[in-house]
Amino acid sequence: MRVLFWYCECFAWQPAMKTLEDAPPAEPADWAKVVVAFVHVEPGDVQGGSSAETKLVKNAKWLARKWDIRRVILHSFTHLAEEKADPDAARALLDRAQDRLAQAGYETVQTPYGYFHDLHMEAPGRPLARIFKQF
Repeated sequence: MRVLFWYCECFAWQPAMKTLEDAPPAEPADWAKVVVAFVHVEPGDVQGGSSAETKLVKNAKWLARKWDIRRVILHSFTHLAEEKADPDAARALLDRAQDRLAQAGYETVQTPYGYFHDLHMEAPGRPLARIFKQF
């Protein structure tokens, strides 16, 4: 798994193009003061014994605490490596991570899965506003 974390003063999306036929209808959204995780799920991340999901959750919580917020967006972003996990398995992993964050008291959502989005981001130029992790 590869993840590019951003702290954003503002993060908004508008679904632009459906990439998976079975993706449900999607709506735009706009969030303020949020950690956004651009997540690339690789094939090994969805196999038994992988710790990638746990590391994703722990790192998202760590960064949110550093910014003193409790809001996290998970954004599927399959552009950080060559190999990609099966879309259904990747979605299931993101769903589990979202559930775990919610159970820990974080307000969390995913950008609509199966779409390219028009994105609007406002990220400050400060330490810990951008972090790359590979698990």
